[in-house]
Amino acid sequence: MKILVSGLINIETNVAVGNFPLDYSPIEYAFNKVSMDISGVAYNVMKALHCLGDQVLPVSIVGKDIFGDFIRENLAKFAFSTDKVFAELDSTCTSVVMFDEGGRRKVYCDLKDIQKRTVSVKNVEDDARSCDGMVVCNINFNDELIRCARKFGKPVFTDVHVLSDIHDSYNKRFLENADLVFLSDECLPCQPEDFLLSIYKEYRNKAIVLGQGAKGALLFDGKSEKFHFVKSVTTRPVVNTVGAGDALFSCFVHYYLKGLKACECLEKAVYFASYKIGESGGAKGFLTESALEGLLKPS
Repeated sequence: MKILVSGLINIETNVAVGNFPLDYSPIEYAFNKVSMDISGVAYNVMKALHCLGDQVLPVSIVGKDIFGDFIRENLAKFAFSTDKVFAELDSTCTSVVMFDEGGRRKVYCDLKDIQKRTVSVKNVEDDARSCDGMVVCNINFNDELIRCARKFGKPVFTDVHVLSDIHDSYNKRFLENADLVFLSDECLPCQPEDFLLSIYKEYRNKAIVLGQGAKGALLFDGKSEKFHFVKSVTTRPVVNTVGAGDALFSCFVHYYLKGLKACECLEKAVYFASYKIGESGGAKGFLTESALEGLLKPS
């Protein structure tokens, strides 16, 4: 499959801490507990889809600095085109992820001034017309793209992450223009089933998936208008849960575009995400499709 992915790419620093809350000390020597690499929602999705065998068409904005160059060089190593990865920021976006022994994490994300930027649709129109599906992340520079995404006639996927109001002014444009929506169960104002149903009644999405962390994931299938719950699985010990939602999302997109039913996509995605969190780093720990299928076979 050829998939356009438009969203944030940043430099991510992961720090392993003992347990939360943290006690104050002026310095701590954490040997082999601090790592830095490329991440960000869009990059995590790009890397996951690449591992699953898809061709990725990246769209993003990075800095006019050494980190922006590093990101573009890294994308090129995966045979990704960097023509639509625009170096417009003075500094590349960064994040710091602190995670404890149980996999819990605290993330600090510095978006610099990227929320003031916009990617013009005319600059990505050719890629949008040639792809099989579009992943449009909920970041401001996708404003034009998400508002006219459906005109290209391709399935449109988005992840709004944390949502407590279905009329949220920031995420409304993504909810009303995406065919398939993902979100987290954090900060829900009511029972999960009621919240997903309220989203469907308002926006009529083809499928809505709620990631529920260690519990699993809940799907509302707009075609059948039925719920489908997939319980979490353990494929290897948990190291760091950062990027778990991106992995779940990516695997679902991959199989959905291959023609599987939404419930089947989610069942495979839960295994994919479970394996991913056995490694630290938002863009690490992804299985190939053949390895995933091998994992899914009954022993």
